[in-house]
Amino acid sequence: MKFNPEIHHRRSIRLKGYNYSQNGVYFVTMCVQNRECLLGKVVDNKMVLNDAGTMIRSVFEEIPQFYPGAGIDIFQIMPNHVHAIIYVGADPCACSSGKGQPRGVAPTLSLPDIIHRFKILTTKRYMDHAIQKNWQPFLKKLWQRNYYEHIIRDKGEYDLIGEYIKNNPFNSTPTYN
Repeated sequence: MKFNPEIHHRRSIRLKGYNYSQNGVYFVTMCVQNRECLLGKVVDNKMVLNDAGTMIRSVFEEIPQFYPGAGIDIFQIMPNHVHAIIYVGADPCACSSGKGQPRGVAPTLSLPDIIHRFKILTTKRYMDHAIQKNWQPFLKKLWQRNYYEHIIRDKGEYDLIGEYIKNNPFNSTPTYN
């Protein structure tokens, strides 16, 4: 079917006019395509990661190394989705004194850039392991196209969201088992 802007339009869920590359703290949720439980399971109110979930965790932990000024503060991997508090631009002067290394302020990626790169990297690694280690295959895409994001504006909100993330396995439904 040929592109028709009258019927083929996607409504953005991002805050209009907001600069997602400015310093900020965000609550993000990304879901596995079709909500397939590919990342582990909840056992006795605790998340037990499988190899795929462990790979996702390692990519979260690598974010500050790959993206100066960005990082993950709290995250929780669930069987079919992930929650994270991601900060952007919290380290505005990522300087290096190494020979041949750039100096000064490192360019900060926007939140959508970080999420996009996270999804690409985790999908690539998952596909490699699905072939090499016989991980459960997924249909066409590992992640849903979009993601939920909420700008965290104060400490109280941060604390509430942090507790929600930490308690997510405890509050999960039995469908994850």
